[in-house]
Amino acid sequence: MTFSLANRSVTSESNDRRLAGRCLVLGAALVMTAIGATLAYAAQTQVFDPQTHKWVDYDKKKARKYYAAHKEVPEAFRPQMVQFRTAEVPGTIIIDGNKHFLYLVQPGQQAMRYGIGVGREGFGWAGIVRVGRMAEWPTWTPPVEMVARDPNAVKYAAGMPGGPDNPLGARALYLYEGDQDTIYRIHGTPEPWTIGLDVSSGCIRMRNDDITDLASRVKVGAKVIVLMQGAALYKGV
Repeated sequence: MTFSLANRSVTSESNDRRLAGRCLVLGAALVMTAIGATLAYAAQTQVFDPQTHKWVDYDKKKARKYYAAHKEVPEAFRPQMVQFRTAEVPGTIIIDGNKHFLYLVQPGQQAMRYGIGVGREGFGWAGIVRVGRMAEWPTWTPPVEMVARDPNAVKYAAGMPGGPDNPLGARALYLYEGDQDTIYRIHGTPEPWTIGLDVSSGCIRMRNDDITDLASRVKVGAKVIVLMQGAALYKGV
């Protein structure tokens, strides 16, 4: 079965753990400054089933089935250079959480676009942060809040060594507000079929090959703009 991928959304032209709960109101100027246009209105990712000629939710079950059949994510979620109008300088990362895309701004009004997985319901966020540091095959240490709610995380409370089964995958870009770790990361994943879904606890996940490529192109200190309609707003730098 072959699916065409799309988001059913409307687009106008194209913690330190203590800080995680702090919100503020970011005006429309943030969006306009970030990309020169309003990004997608919140909507669940869907795919078109040519057999039934209907749009269907692209949920975990369907994503796993697609990956099992093709050994790949849908084409739209694979890295590609795209036209991208923005006032931000090359090297800036702009994340469209609703459409599950991460853009790395390039010269000439272009961007390298990657597919991503984002925070599930209740874990989405938006704001401006920066890449505070990067790590190769990083250790995963679940936040105390995750340890408290997830029995599977308890055994890794002191840290899980990096490796193929580590939830952070091959690379991690640690997102900071000023000099403080927000606890959010852009990282790889041992579950590539989850790209395009709302699945994480707030981190941005990518395929291991994609995060490795992104990390090779990004510098520590790079600005990261996270946009997600209806999400909690995180204080920007």
